[in-house]
Amino acid sequence: MLVIDTCYFGRGFGVLVLRDVYEKENLFWKFVEYETIAHYQRAVEELKKQGFNILGITADGKRGIFNAFNNIPVQMCQFHQKQIVRKYITNNPILEAGIELKVIVDRLTATDKASFEYWLSEWFFKWKDFLNEKTEDLFTGRKHFTHSRLRSAYTSLKTNLPYLFTCEEYFHLKMPNTCNSLDGTFSHLKDKIRVHRGLKLHRKMKLIEELLKKK
Repeated sequence: MLVIDTCYFGRGFGVLVLRDVYEKENLFWKFVEYETIAHYQRAVEELKKQGFNILGITADGKRGIFNAFNNIPVQMCQFHQKQIVRKYITNNPILEAGIELKVIVDRLTATDKASFEYWLSEWFFKWKDFLNEKTEDLFTGRKHFTHSRLRSAYTSLKTNLPYLFTCEEYFHLKMPNTCNSLDGTFSHLKDKIRVHRGLKLHRKMKLIEELLKKK
């Protein structure tokens, strides 16, 4: 069971990591300038060549990730989904619709698919007219959605919903619903790099590799 993600230490300097959740071991890592689906696909194929049986993958929800791995169930990190929504409506929304949506999203990591889908559906039914409101630009005469950021938050949830509870469908695999296993590793790496911020790039890379080798 894998958790996959990429951690950046600056512009064009990141490390892509595949971690075994069961063994709490980093099985693969690669330094990258930027994160791509192809990088993840090649990394997973490399593990397969080494004889690993990949039962499932938890990822951050990067566009295209859900269809990138044949016959391997993929779970979107629920924490990353909450971050996406927070980006659109902030952590302290002012609009009543935003406040209610935040309450629903705050429950994401502690509920089941049926309940979450019901709450989201009820929220949309209540606020759909509000979401469809448009404002006319005084200069161009064009109309745009008045509450575009709120609409984007809802659209993200609706689009990703089929992958937010894969762990529930494959409960016997004990698939994690978040990338927390890697997030902790990344926090540790950044702390170490911060302490040794005077190191040159090749020494930073060596330090990161040594830390990733440890369980």
